[in-house]
Amino acid sequence: MTEAIRTNETNSRLAWIAGVGASAGLGAALARRFAREGLYVVVTGRSRERLDAIVDEIHSTGGRALALPGDVTSESDLADIARQLAEIGTLEAAIFNAAGATRAPTLELSAAQFEAAWRVTTLGGFLFARAALQPLLAAGRGSLLFTGATASLRGRPPFAAFASAKAGLRSLAQSLAREFGPQNIHVAHVVVDGGIDGERLRTSAPQRVAERGPDGLLNPDDIADAYWHLHQQRRSAWSQEIDLRPFNGSF
Repeated sequence: MTEAIRTNETNSRLAWIAGVGASAGLGAALARRFAREGLYVVVTGRSRERLDAIVDEIHSTGGRALALPGDVTSESDLADIARQLAEIGTLEAAIFNAAGATRAPTLELSAAQFEAAWRVTTLGGFLFARAALQPLLAAGRGSLLFTGATASLRGRPPFAAFASAKAGLRSLAQSLAREFGPQNIHVAHVVVDGGIDGERLRTSAPQRVAERGPDGLLNPDDIADAYWHLHQQRRSAWSQEIDLRPFNGSF
């Protein structure tokens, strides 16, 4: 048992969230939301510094959280994290929020870039699901949730790599829902159909933020509420997929 885990309580109800980065992002919002409900939140991403900052935020509000960095394309990283989860408690919710957001015109898109988008988004989703499903099945219940995008449903330039990877993730979620739903595991896919008002968009496309105006982007905390409601759904009326968008968005 690691020192980090020894200093926290064991036998906890756990939420594992992969694809956590900036504090002003969806992964962090999901972590804060599930921690607010009393779950011990384990956050996974590539930056130890960013993960630690989010853990500190959660601790400052009385929640419990632990940073376990890892690469979602690494089977061994995810297996190691899953082993550490077993030392803490029982996994109740697993959320895959990672994505390879490759953007390029098709004739300028390299095979390596195309594969990289697939590896993070689709292969990563598969590896995460396989690591999470074992403890969920052992518990006999739980939720496995995936973050989708507009590109999950529609491909358009310059997002050929991103769209194909997200479409693959959506098909994976459907396959897992049909296989593991009868075993009391709620598998759902969330189509985030619009820009998220977070650090990534505000840094990379501030003009888009300005164009959208008030309520023209999805608030990460509001998205996180929808994930929590999915997790809470009674099994007689599970959603396999929901879509979220600003009230004034076209679709």
